[in-house]
Amino acid sequence: MTLALDDLVAIDVHTHAEVSRDGHPSLSPELLAASAKYFGAHGHRQPTVDETAAYYRERRMAAVVFTVDAEHATGHPRIPNEEVAENCAEHPDVLIPFASVDPWKGRAGAREVRRLVERHGVRGFKFHPSLQGFAPNDPMAYPLYEVIEELGVPAVFHTGQTGIGAGVPGGGGIRLKYSDPMLVDDVAVDFPELRIVLAHPSFPWQDSALAVATHKPHVHIDLSGWSPKYFPPQLVRYADSLLQDKVLFGSDYPVITPDRWLADFEALDLKPAVRPKILKHNAARLLGLDTTDSERT
Repeated sequence: MTLALDDLVAIDVHTHAEVSRDGHPSLSPELLAASAKYFGAHGHRQPTVDETAAYYRERRMAAVVFTVDAEHATGHPRIPNEEVAENCAEHPDVLIPFASVDPWKGRAGAREVRRLVERHGVRGFKFHPSLQGFAPNDPMAYPLYEVIEELGVPAVFHTGQTGIGAGVPGGGGIRLKYSDPMLVDDVAVDFPELRIVLAHPSFPWQDSALAVATHKPHVHIDLSGWSPKYFPPQLVRYADSLLQDKVLFGSDYPVITPDRWLADFEALDLKPAVRPKILKHNAARLLGLDTTDSERT
């Protein structure tokens, strides 16, 4: 069975693989606990990729799945990208594999990016500047961007505050400044064909994210990590107008469920024609999906 776009209710562009096949978590227990507390998600299970597939299949949704490689900054071993891709390949009707390569790995990381796309069917890459401890416009990361741009797949950048490390002394060493979307503006200039997603409402830099997305033609915004009832009013206004073709549904599952997100999304004051764009069509276009896709998935 392959991904059939016409049968889908929505495409969630932002979900996490939080645990490996052998039970290895994506973050240290301290950082995971801080994130759960921040999101009010105490006791939430860390679903396997197979469980995520079943969850989204039941809801007639597709989901982009990734982990975060932050080995340099955290010292915590990552979940293997190959494992995530292989697991997603077992569920091509609902799962779209992304990957994460620590930019501190330099040209070795760039070679991994190419291998993941060409050999493992990865469809995009996730960066978390605060967790990975780098500024997006640091030339250190440019070898990775060069390959991602060449291969024509999207790059997702966490922006704004993060629940990871919240409340831990010193924020667990995580520096919020690296997730200012204006740093990604430099990336959009230096890699003009790179398709970029600014993840999350970018508190406290929401206006900066809107400015970058309206100015740079290949920059999008995903709406993950927040319930829509807490969206800043200017984000809703732009999503309903100037950015209606560049805003994407994302939940941040499992810390926020698509059920909760979609229920609150219904209450937003949006034009009827905009809703399906945000929920599915903008993501389908960005990801290069069509009604007969996933021969490529």
